[in-house]
Amino acid sequence: MKSAKIAGIGYYVPEQVVKNDDLARHMDTNDEWIQERTGIKERRYAKKHEETNSSLAAKASRIAIERAGIEVNEIDFIVYATLSPDYFFPGCGVLLQRELGITNTEIGAIDIRNQCSGFIYALSVADQFIKTGMYKNVLVVGSEVHSYGLDFSTRGRGVSVIFGDGAGAVVMQPTEKEGQGVLTTKLHSDGSQAEHLAYINPGCHGGYHDKENIDRYGYGDEEFGGAFLTQKMIDEEDYFPNMNGQHVFKYAVTKFPKVIMEALADQGKTTEDIDMLIPHQANLRISQFVQKTLKLPNEKVYNNIQKYGNTTAASIPIALCEAWEEGKIKEGDLVCLAAFGSGFTWASALIRW
Repeated sequence: MKSAKIAGIGYYVPEQVVKNDDLARHMDTNDEWIQERTGIKERRYAKKHEETNSSLAAKASRIAIERAGIEVNEIDFIVYATLSPDYFFPGCGVLLQRELGITNTEIGAIDIRNQCSGFIYALSVADQFIKTGMYKNVLVVGSEVHSYGLDFSTRGRGVSVIFGDGAGAVVMQPTEKEGQGVLTTKLHSDGSQAEHLAYINPGCHGGYHDKENIDRYGYGDEEFGGAFLTQKMIDEEDYFPNMNGQHVFKYAVTKFPKVIMEALADQGKTTEDIDMLIPHQANLRISQFVQKTLKLPNEKVYNNIQKYGNTTAASIPIALCEAWEEGKIKEGDLVCLAAFGSGFTWASALIRW
């Protein structure tokens, strides 16, 4: 059976740099408070009315496609991971096809809704398609524009200071080289924890998942199940992302090491065999905890959350590309990717570069 390798990689982050002190002008926070809790110094924000999720993805994708040595019309499938799509529907995959000018209508596109774990899930999908011989040039994208939907008030600071915008992309191709490419992927979920990190409203759940608090959301007022966006949601500004930070942190530092060790065990490897770990850039404190747990030296873990914040599905491909561009990932290296996020979902991948 063929293996799937990363043949080209690229990333793009918007030009606008937003430092912690910039946010302090809009909410009760400061640089020290943000850095102490997250490790973040600055992040990038897209230009309103000029940049979209799919336009960021297109810029990253063009770099990856060029580095793979192919033309855009040679892409035969798109796997697009995001939590901040341009539209409620259709998905960003087809918008990216249009943005890239891909005229081949034989191409397929699929969107992955696994938030922080989205890129690894998307990579796993591409890996299976290539291994079975169904496609040979799969474009895998993680892209986010968080800044258009955050609560820039003191009430929302626990979430808003964390997130940034950006996109990363890889082109996956088959390889006959023994031991090269994606060696294994491990995917997990626990839906019982869903509301601890969620963007609940507006939604089509009609209060179903929160029956004990239906009155709070104002559902049930209308004959056919209530309004899509109620006055109570508007009055209470209940249409921003929410996160139980401490709960997410405790869960993440448990699942991160386990899913990494699971992938290593699957391939008969140990932490000493890892040449580079690229963790999802959720919080520098989480990455440092995982690094300490696995006893990995600094040179074997790559973090860039200090510059970009948490770019959710885009964070791993951005960090992976930067590490490669800086010469920290070389041919033959064993690279481990790992993520944890909303859902809850968590995942890992081992790649022989």
